[in-house]
Amino acid sequence: LMDEPFGALDDLTRKSMQMLLLDIWSKTQKTILMVTHSISEACFMSDRVVVLSHRPGRIARIVSIPLDRPRERSMSETKAFARICSIVREALGSGEILEEDGSIKE
Repeated sequence: LMDEPFGALDDLTRKSMQMLLLDIWSKTQKTILMVTHSISEACFMSDRVVVLSHRPGRIARIVSIPLDRPRERSMSETKAFARICSIVREALGSGEILEEDGSIKE
């Protein structure tokens, strides 16, 4: 579990640490649960982004990230990446909640 591990870093250091973490992950294949408020960071680092609702925090949506691995920084400049970030951004503002049976409650 990593709670905002790069939150206090400048942009260049943050991107460097993201790549380092991805390299560590590729070698260990261990599950990492990372909390972030950065949509682009979530989309770049993750295989899935779990969007939480406002209080009480419930799963609003799970977005699969169909980017190839290993991730390269240039991926974040593609139209596909922008589209993925847009889907996550829309999920944040939707107000929907994912029910246990997979249905969506508004």
